[in-house]
Amino acid sequence: MTADPAAIPCSLPRDDPYVRNMRALFRADLRLAQRIDECMADGSVVVEPSKRDLPTVSVVLPGSDRRIYLHSRVDPEAEAKRWAEAVEVGDDFCYVVGGFGLGYHLRELAGRLKGDAFLIVTEPNLQLLRAAMEHVDLADLFERDRCIILTRADKGDVQTRIEPHNTLMMMGAKFVTHGPSEQVAGEFHATMRRILADHMAYCKMSIVTLVANSRITCTNIANNFPTYLSTPPINVLRDRFKSVPAILVAAGPSLQRQLDRLAELQDRAVIIAVQTTFKTLLDRGIRPHFVTSLDYHEMSKRFFEDISDFSRTHLVAEPKATWHVLDHYRGPISVLDNHFARLCLGPHLAARDGLKAGATVAHLSLYLAVYLGCDPIVLVGQDLAYTHHVYYAPGVPIHGLWRPQLNRFCTIEMMEWERIVRTREILRKVKDIEGRDIYTDDQLFTYLQQFEGDFATIPGRVIDATGGGVRKAGTRVMSLEEVADRYCTRPIAPERFAYLTETRWHDPSKLRAGRREVEARIAEVDRMLETCRSLKALLEELVKLLERPAEFNRRIQEVDALRVRVRSQERAYQLISAVAQQAELQRFSADRRMAMTDADGPALARMQLDRDRRFVEAIIEGGDVLKEILRGGLDRLDQAIERAHV
Repeated sequence: MTADPAAIPCSLPRDDPYVRNMRALFRADLRLAQRIDECMADGSVVVEPSKRDLPTVSVVLPGSDRRIYLHSRVDPEAEAKRWAEAVEVGDDFCYVVGGFGLGYHLRELAGRLKGDAFLIVTEPNLQLLRAAMEHVDLADLFERDRCIILTRADKGDVQTRIEPHNTLMMMGAKFVTHGPSEQVAGEFHATMRRILADHMAYCKMSIVTLVANSRITCTNIANNFPTYLSTPPINVLRDRFKSVPAILVAAGPSLQRQLDRLAELQDRAVIIAVQTTFKTLLDRGIRPHFVTSLDYHEMSKRFFEDISDFSRTHLVAEPKATWHVLDHYRGPISVLDNHFARLCLGPHLAARDGLKAGATVAHLSLYLAVYLGCDPIVLVGQDLAYTHHVYYAPGVPIHGLWRPQLNRFCTIEMMEWERIVRTREILRKVKDIEGRDIYTDDQLFTYLQQFEGDFATIPGRVIDATGGGVRKAGTRVMSLEEVADRYCTRPIAPERFAYLTETRWHDPSKLRAGRREVEARIAEVDRMLETCRSLKALLEELVKLLERPAEFNRRIQEVDALRVRVRSQERAYQLISAVAQQAELQRFSADRRMAMTDADGPALARMQLDRDRRFVEAIIEGGDVLKEILRGGLDRLDQAIERAHV
């Protein structure tokens, strides 16, 4: 099958339903269209005319010879209309339907949706989808990717396919059942509903975290400008450890049981530690090759205190990590690429490789192992659940923070349990590696969703050697002893680590150039704020002119001119948006909800002006905050320049 969506090589006439449908589907979902086109009929799906002469369809009920009709044998269109009218269509942007049938009910439901609302349809039967494409005109369903068809209960596939729609799904989704389809493939549809619900929980957590942390993230990045500019990137690490096993060490409760074995493997596998385990490993004589950091809170500095020798462990950090960690670390450091940093410092000074953004340091460790070329990648201490009803591995630094509170009435075990119980409202049961029930919470569960999506895309092997915790799709469960015997059979060649002595780990020569770039950004933000304040005043004036159309139309041209000026200052706008994520989300939501209303004329104009005024006010506020953040970055650069005497 050709990949050209405009050319389906067949002898069918151009107005044939199959040709029209498949052309539209090829544009929306090339892979699914290819699978449908290659699907050969096997007799399990029977299409026949209804009494109204429209096609209806029956399929064999699994496990029996009985056939189930998915649509009326009298008038399938009228039945579909009644079904669609029974669906409450309101403020939701996503409607998840279990079962495609011949698509009549989907076509009717889609006709009731407004704005950017879209359908997700779960359907495992390719034969049925082929029949629908051949007999019913559904091309309009696939325009603008408004009907997404999911055919496999695979988390990786699901996340990849619906990722462009994550924000809309988070703003409102409804699950809808199609009775006959539930009879045929009820278990599949139930599984898909669980996968989609889990994905939506992950999306919501990700967006809430992004919005809530946007300002502290930008503050940390600005304060890390001196380290960003004076340390080398990770580029030298690409595929440096190709085909060498990597062990990713997280701080789950199961870690304590693995430490002795890890000590034996530190010369035969690349050990990548999350920052919370760094001191624990050092205390046991284990020197990790890499440690990862991305947490924004100053408390993270505790994980690196009272350490005398950092020289053999390479810190890989996201720029959003607290500057207290990067300032304190006295070993090799590489700071990853970052969009906000590139905007501030310019593409030349900020040039470097980056890694996928992760929700946790454990995700960052995974992406680093992939970048290093390691295979297999082995998980240790990655419980993602409350193994043995505790949250942390024994001896982690957080226990040191709790020590002043301990007494005979308040033990470590009690504080561990209280840490879990505080989240009782978001606790949930999952299956552990042995298939038994175990508790986790919504936050850990969203981390699991991201991991499982990542595992599906990794070219090499991922092995879960945690020895406890939740079962992770896309991994093979093995003991660390088995991993050692099978994959960690010889020492890592010393030349793989030669870069540690060949690299200049601190070079302050770019600091002054970086300072000039940041000063230029502050001036650009000032110009943007001047434009936005003029725009805000004009929008407030236009509200008063809504009842005077002629005067309103004359002044609206000035708004267009100011908008053009805003668009010409794209870099300043992007910088402010990085700080004002809440404003971007509110505008996105307001735009989509206005598209779903029936308002027009002055009522619609009032809504648009109110939306624009609120957005401009949020941008002005964000710009003022950004200037303070950038001035803080300048102060940090000045201090670094003075220390370096450059």
